[in-house]
Amino acid sequence: MTFPFNLYFLSALGAGLASALALPLWRRWARRTGVVDDPGHRKIHDHSIPLAGGLALLTALLAPLLALGVAVTLGLLDAETAERLTYGLSRRGVPLGAILGGAIGMTLLGWLDDKHELRPALKFAGQLLIALGVAAAGVRVTLFIPSVIFSHVVTVGWILTVTNAFNFMDNMNGLCAGLGAIAALLLGLVAAWHAQYLVAGISFLCFGALVGFLPYNFPRASVFLGDAGSHLIGFLIGVLAILPHYYSAKHPEVLAVFSPLLILAVPLGDLVWVVLLRWRRGQPFYLGDTNHLSHRLVRRGWSRTRAVVSIWALAAAIGSLVFLL
Repeated sequence: MTFPFNLYFLSALGAGLASALALPLWRRWARRTGVVDDPGHRKIHDHSIPLAGGLALLTALLAPLLALGVAVTLGLLDAETAERLTYGLSRRGVPLGAILGGAIGMTLLGWLDDKHELRPALKFAGQLLIALGVAAAGVRVTLFIPSVIFSHVVTVGWILTVTNAFNFMDNMNGLCAGLGAIAALLLGLVAAWHAQYLVAGISFLCFGALVGFLPYNFPRASVFLGDAGSHLIGFLIGVLAILPHYYSAKHPEVLAVFSPLLILAVPLGDLVWVVLLRWRRGQPFYLGDTNHLSHRLVRRGWSRTRAVVSIWALAAAIGSLVFLL
C-alpha cells in the first residue's frame, strides 16, 4: 500500500474540494432550470430542493483527472509516479475510457429522468446500453469460468443491479451518498493493498467527491443527489467492485472474490428485500414505497438521522470483514 499514498490522499482531497466548490454553482443552475424535487407523495420536505448532486459529483471526478493529466504532461510529478501512471493508462486506457464515458452517460441519463421523469423501460434501456458498452470494453467479471458470453451477462447484470441498488437507497438525506463513500473507501483500501493503484486512485476520487457533497445533504439537505447522482454512484461503485483482481498467484485466497458482496451487503440486501416484497404484493418492482430498511427504522421510532447513521455503521462493519479474507 506504499504506492504512492500521497497521490491517493491528493485524489480524495482534490475531489472533495471540487465537489464542495462546484455544488453551490450547480445548485443555482438547477434552480434556474427547474431541475428540482417538489414536495409531494412520500416526500418529507416542504419546499423545492435542487437536484444538483449528480452534476457536482461528476465535476468533482473530472476536475482532478484533468489536473492530473496536466501535471503528467507538464512533468510536474516525480519520475516514478509518472512512469507508473503512464504504464497503467497504456495498458488499461480503453477500459478506463469506457468507465469515464459510462459515468458521464449514467449522469446524463439520471439528469434526463430528473428533468423529464423517463418511463422505467426507457431508463432501463439506457442503463443496459451503458453496461453493455463497459463490458465490451473489457471491464468484465470472470468467476473462473472461461466463457465470454457468461462474462458479459454477469458483468451487465452486476452493473445494473448495483446501479439500481444505490438508486433505491436514495430515500433519506445522506443515506445513498454515505453508503457510496463507505463502499468507495473500502474498495480503495482493498485495491491499494493489492497494489492496484489505478483502481485505488479512482476509488479515492469517488470517496472524496462524496465526502465533499455530504455536508450539503446531511442531516438537513439544501440539495439532493437526484437520479443523476444515484445513477453515477451506483455505476461507479459497481464497476470499481469488479475492476480489482481479488484472486491471483500473489494473492491466492479464493474467498476474496466475495469481497464486493461484503462491501455492498447493505444496499444489495435492501434491494433484494424490497423487490421480493413488491413481487409478493403484486406491485411493479420499480415503483417506490416506504418499505426500505431506513423507513422501517423510522417507523420503529428512530429519528431519520439516527437511522441513516446506523445503516452507515452497519455497512462499514460488514464491509470491513473483507480484510479478514
